Amino acid sequence: MAKPMFARRLSKELKDLAMNPPAGVDIIDANDFKVWKLGLAGAPGTLYEGEKFQLEFSFGPNYPLESPQVIFVGDNVPIHPHIYSNGHICLDVLYNHWSPVQTVASICLSLQSMLSSCTSKERPPDNATYVKTAKANPKHTSWAFHDDTV
Repeated sequence: MAKPMFARRLSKELKDLAMNPPAGVDIIDANDFKVWKLGLAGAPGTLYEGEKFQLEFSFGPNYPLESPQVIFVGDNVPIHPHIYSNGHICLDVLYNHWSPVQTVASICLSLQSMLSSCTSKERPPDNATYVKTAKANPKHTSWAFHDDTV
């Protein structure tokens, strides 16, 4: 029996990540096609230089036609104007600007770019309210994308 499309795609992406990972990205756990944990290092010369973060990617059976759920997990969630303290990330490519040509590696690069362009470590202004009321899956949030300067 042939593998489903998402399994073939994730097999290829995992092989590519293992053989040629983007700078600052490493595989922590990717033993199945449901949930992967990746390490993401802050880029040199940025506010996050020397910091290490963990990302959790959760894939549904419609990946890559539908985006994965991506959140920061662990004890060190980046302090950033677009990252909530519960690990949820306000980044349009994870939601309404998702395209099946994007990959796990390209998402990691987008997140590194977002972190690298940050000029001030601070939480989103509505962090406390959002964290109290947010659903577990950030894909169930109605995001308002209005600030691409950080």
